[in-house]
Amino acid sequence: MPLPPTATPSSTLETIKIKVRRLTRSPSEAQLSDADLNQYINTFLIYDFPQHLQLFDLRTTFTFFTEPFIDTYSTNTTDSTSPFYDFNNKYTSIHEPVYIAGYQQFYTQSREQFFGIYPMVNSIQSIGAVGDGVTTTFTGVINFGGYTGAIQPNPTIGPALLQNNVLFSSVDINGDGCNLNDVPVSATLGNLVGTAGAGTNTINYTTGAFDITFAVAPAIGAPINSQTIPYQPALPQAVLYYDDTFTLRPVPDQPYRVNLEAYVLPTVLLANNTAPDIQQWWQYIAYGSAKKIFEDRMDLESVQQIMPEFKMQESLVIRKTIKQYTNERTATIYTEQTGGLTSGGFGWGSGNI
Repeated sequence: MPLPPTATPSSTLETIKIKVRRLTRSPSEAQLSDADLNQYINTFLIYDFPQHLQLFDLRTTFTFFTEPFIDTYSTNTTDSTSPFYDFNNKYTSIHEPVYIAGYQQFYTQSREQFFGIYPMVNSIQSIGAVGDGVTTTFTGVINFGGYTGAIQPNPTIGPALLQNNVLFSSVDINGDGCNLNDVPVSATLGNLVGTAGAGTNTINYTTGAFDITFAVAPAIGAPINSQTIPYQPALPQAVLYYDDTFTLRPVPDQPYRVNLEAYVLPTVLLANNTAPDIQQWWQYIAYGSAKKIFEDRMDLESVQQIMPEFKMQESLVIRKTIKQYTNERTATIYTEQTGGLTSGGFGWGSGNI
């Protein structure tokens, strides 16, 4: 006769709260309110837990899509529709590999390495006019990529100007420097701000057409220069993650899917019947929450008493991650040459001669 099914032990928020109250000897709300208890539990779960342990279960894929002629993507956006919204409060870290349009591409967090490969060298040239001590407004087209004229080729087959890197400079009649730098308003158009006077003060990134007005006229004979970084848009082959910003090179010529790996924060526990992402975590969360309560009470003796079991539960929680990564062999230059078929044909160790 079959045995009756065994009930799964409870791991809900309510169970965690009962455990914490027992550990901290706080059975009544007069000693520890339910609201404060929830705060302790979720503080440990969201802010302490993922920093103590980076678990395999919390590793996920983060995806975003590029825009034509946009090279930087900030994770500090306030746009709730953006995939980067609240990014730094959802993910603890970003990791390679990175795939763009399905191709594994280069990933770095070093500005020195990234811009050593893709230099940010400015092209400094005259706009074709010099100051006369009176004129403040100048229009024209920046010559870049060997193209001149009012209209440049379509940027998908010709060059464009890098956003946030356009500067017009001169010396005014007072001997002071005057400059206008770009602030993008779209993928193709930017406003120019700085020592600007009344005027449109715009730059077209894809045509090179500009319309500038200085607040004070450049001095007689003073050169008026543009400083820009021309580029050829294409499929990005490298990603820099620095200062909470993804920078791609080459600059995308069209939308592409970008996939990276990231560690995500655990799910917050709000309702009493909710459980942690992995139910086995519940005791670790309870001990961690109790530890924080004792610390706030300056009860360091109790902290020391629960530390052995806290560390034991921590070891049990991380055990699955250790086993998971143990199954994965260390990659070497020979990894893809053994063990069967490869993308290029038969592997050396496949036995198929």
